[in-house]
Amino acid sequence: MKIHILRWLAGALLACVALFAQAQLSIEITGAGNQRLPVAVADFAGERVVAHALTSVVRADLERSGLFQIVDTSGAVLDESAVPNYSDWKARGADALAAGSVSVMPDGRYETRFRLHDTQKQAAIAGQGLAHNATQIRATAHRVADIIYEKLTGERGIFSTRIAYVMKSTGRYELQIADADGNGAQVALASREPIISPTWSPDGSRLAYVSFEAKKPVVYVHDLATGRRHVAANFKGSNSAPAWSPDGTRLAVVLTKNGNSQLYVVNVDGSGVTRLASSSGIDTEPQFSPDGEFIYFTSDRGGSPQIYRQPVAGGPAQRVTFEGSYNVTPRLSPDGKSLAFVTRDSGRFRVAVMGLATRQTQILTDTAKDESPSFAPNGRMILFATEVGGRGVLAAVSIDGRVKHRLSVQAADVREPAWGPFSK
Repeated sequence: MKIHILRWLAGALLACVALFAQAQLSIEITGAGNQRLPVAVADFAGERVVAHALTSVVRADLERSGLFQIVDTSGAVLDESAVPNYSDWKARGADALAAGSVSVMPDGRYETRFRLHDTQKQAAIAGQGLAHNATQIRATAHRVADIIYEKLTGERGIFSTRIAYVMKSTGRYELQIADADGNGAQVALASREPIISPTWSPDGSRLAYVSFEAKKPVVYVHDLATGRRHVAANFKGSNSAPAWSPDGTRLAVVLTKNGNSQLYVVNVDGSGVTRLASSSGIDTEPQFSPDGEFIYFTSDRGGSPQIYRQPVAGGPAQRVTFEGSYNVTPRLSPDGKSLAFVTRDSGRFRVAVMGLATRQTQILTDTAKDESPSFAPNGRMILFATEVGGRGVLAAVSIDGRVKHRLSVQAADVREPAWGPFSK
């Protein structure tokens, strides 16, 4: 029996390693925050291959956040039950230390256990045990990193979240879903026609997007668990730019069925279409506010593309952006306090963020062709698309502009990113 379990484990590990090798997005850290907290993650004890893979992902997650400096552990192996030499780890420069182990359970699954220590207070401050199988090593590592992140920062970690994006290669478009670090990519939809504007439902179970497979833009809603989808908007003319209401029951869409691009709201099943606003200009790129009371959108009704907001219950639209002659693609932070958008700055299109209370704007990026900003669910980072060397890549920047990293794929364009919600 033991031999059979070991053979099964070996096969599962090989499959797991192959899965890692197929990861399509590679990540490059291009900027880190100041005053990072020094954290040591000791090598986890137990099954060597699994423990190494898990420890590596935890370290990479914490480092990628830009908030932590990973302290060299010199190959030290510590399990969760060990009492660390706090003086030694303080001398190495670590303010916090994570230690753990991976063991095989009787049913062939794994149990990962870890403990987080505060070396200054010389005490354990967090710990947990997680059961998982061989294909869930990365997911478990992300969960461990989330717990460490939350304990040390006071805000929820985003390593277990997912991103959606569109990958374009010769004659083929793929709507892909991956972990927040770009690994574990899966294809939700492949088409010879363009796919644009993917957006996550509030519970993370569905994606709305626009597909041109009917030789015109049509809005679909796609259930990720079943792979089934249905048409949410297929009216005369163009149907585009879907945005979910906070309760997940409606979509704001842009339709041209009566002329110019105008804002409408429809139920997710495609019924109950209602016109939200009317203008002589082009209104597009709607986004619900987190409280569901307003829709922010782009309009040229004033002569140049600017951002406005419109009460969902009715009433006049108000202009939001006033600096510069080109501000588009409004995206609200999860707490509703900040607005990310794309602005034209000295001929370059760059991601900016505005504090809605202060109206102060900060340009966050140093690239030239940014588009499609999307907030992480904790509001700390903004994912966006840009171009490097004539090729589309994804990039992320912290809301203060200090932390930056880039996700790219060789020989393919990556566009249209959307950061998913917290996992349930």
